Amino acid sequence: MSEDRTYSADSIVVFEGLEAVRKRPGMYIGSTGERGLHSAVFQAASTAMDEIIVGRGSRVEVTVSADGGVRVADDGPGIPFEAEGDAGEPGLEGRLTEIRAGRGRGYTIHSFGLSLAIVNALSGRLIAEVRRDGRRRVQEYVRGVAVAPPADAGPADDTGTVITFWPDPDIFQTTEFSFSVLAERFRELAWLNPGLDVSLVDERRTPERPSARFHFPDGVSALVAFLDEQVSAPVHSDIISFEQDDRQISGRIEIALRWRDSGPECVRGFANSVPARGGGTHVFGFRDGVAAAVNAYARARGLLAAMDPDLGAEQVCEALTAVVSVKLEYPEYGGCTRDQLGGAEVRPAVCEAVRRHLGGWLTGHPGVAAVIVGQIMARRL
Repeated sequence: MSEDRTYSADSIVVFEGLEAVRKRPGMYIGSTGERGLHSAVFQAASTAMDEIIVGRGSRVEVTVSADGGVRVADDGPGIPFEAEGDAGEPGLEGRLTEIRAGRGRGYTIHSFGLSLAIVNALSGRLIAEVRRDGRRRVQEYVRGVAVAPPADAGPADDTGTVITFWPDPDIFQTTEFSFSVLAERFRELAWLNPGLDVSLVDERRTPERPSARFHFPDGVSALVAFLDEQVSAPVHSDIISFEQDDRQISGRIEIALRWRDSGPECVRGFANSVPARGGGTHVFGFRDGVAAAVNAYARARGLLAAMDPDLGAEQVCEALTAVVSVKLEYPEYGGCTRDQLGGAEVRPAVCEAVRRHLGGWLTGHPGVAAVIVGQIMARRL
């Protein structure tokens, strides 16, 4: 190797802060195409949605404006103007300029440690408005750099935060938002977080102004009902569901399921409200638990003889619609796309929870249980 191509520590280029985001945007939002563009909206909304989930607000309003921007407004307490708390929680400017990890237990939308600063870095322009402590303050940024300090804009008789941003055309391949893509994801988030109340309005198309509101108090059970509408009829009208906190995994397990009269297995897994398209330990644990509960019930009722082998998970889960959602304080992911949940402790924890809850439901509903198990047994013949 020639001397002029010698590699040394001096050859390493280190990008810091928002400069790193602008230099390598794909590392933070997945891509600079449509996927990344919409990810920026969800990231901007995640802080507002977190406030609703922990009970510090009641609604989030997302508006795609006629000039190509997106406005996210909530009625939470408002981002603090200054850093506060023993842990040094950042104030307004800190939230918009510091790349920080997730904020701990209870905040279920932040899955990969992103922040409002990511959105700010990738915006040609961003305006933050905060109403808090009886005052209203506004600050503007251009490509992640503050134009001026937060300005006092007068008194406020309510609280909340409004983030309005315009994606930087120098970063994104397209800056045209899709109402349907935004609606699909916000609907999904509302299913997974029953406390959420999200409205979406598109001001680009007049006079129609497409709009939608997403609020599902029944949570993942409502998602199972929706998925069943797309396929065959259910065997039983009731959706079996439960949720519980679990210290073993430092998180929460939320599950809903129902058998249909025919068709393939339809099990949707989510980790911290993000689709786990590659499955993972929570989905494996769910299938283990369903098989264990059904086999235990079948043997207790004499439907399986002592010499008969157990029903396999593939057989038990055929024609089953289910949603398996876990919200973990410290999630682990596998695969380069992080779409598969890891964590060895998750599988047995979910398995035991499903085995216990489903087993209790089958015992308490012997008539329906007989139909379900009978259908499963018939496939064995």
